[in-house]
Amino acid sequence: MKLVLFDVDGTLIDSQHLIVAAMEGAYQAHDRPPPPRNAILSVVGLSLPQAFAILAGDDPAFPAASFADAYKQAFFRLSADPAQQAPLFPGAMAVIDALAQREGVTLGLATGKSRRGVDRMLELHGFTDIFATVQTADDHPSKPAPDMVLAAMAEAGAGAAETVLLGDTTFDMEMTRAAGALPIGAGWGYHPPAALAAAGAHVVLDDFAAFLPAFERLCDTKPG
Repeated sequence: MKLVLFDVDGTLIDSQHLIVAAMEGAYQAHDRPPPPRNAILSVVGLSLPQAFAILAGDDPAFPAASFADAYKQAFFRLSADPAQQAPLFPGAMAVIDALAQREGVTLGLATGKSRRGVDRMLELHGFTDIFATVQTADDHPSKPAPDMVLAAMAEAGAGAAETVLLGDTTFDMEMTRAAGALPIGAGWGYHPPAALAAAGAHVVLDDFAAFLPAFERLCDTKPG
C-alpha cells in the first residue's frame, strides 16, 4: 500500500491571489501597511498565528491571533465570490483521478489551511470522496512539525516507507522528512525549487505531468 499526501495551497490549487488579498485585508483592518507580496507567499503553509509572528519580526507585542482572525474573515469573504475561486494547477485533476483508481494507493491531504477552508475546496473541485485522510492546521501544530503526516499515516495504516508527500514549501519538505516519509517538491508553487531541494526534497518536479512517472519510479525502488 502507498499513501500519497498532498499539500493544498501552492500545490493543488493556485490560491495566491486570495492569500495575498486576505493578508492585505488583515493588515488594513489593523491600520498597518501589509508586507510585500514575496514575504506573504514565503509563509504560506504555516499556521496563521505562526505566519503572522514571522511576518512581525521581532515585535513581541504583535497581535498575531487578532490578525489571524481578520485574515480568516477576509479570506472567506473573498472566496465566497465565484470570480475569486482558486483554480487547480494544470494537471492536478488528472493525477488525482489516476491515483484514485489505482489499487493499493490511498490519498490524503496535509495542509496549513483550516478545516473549513479545506471542506470548501473539496466541494468546489468535487473531491469530497477522494481523500481518505485530511489533516489540517485546526488539529495539529504548524508545519514543519511532523504531526500531520504522522496522523495521516496512522489513520491510513501506512508506514513511513510507504508514504510520500507532494508539497511546494520548505515547511512541507521538513515536515515530511521529520515524519520519516519521502518529500517530493512541487516546483510550481510558492517556494523556489532550489530551496525545496536544499530542504530535502527527494526530487523537485517542474509540473504535475511529472508526478506519475516519478511515483512509478519510487514504487519500483521502495518497499511496500
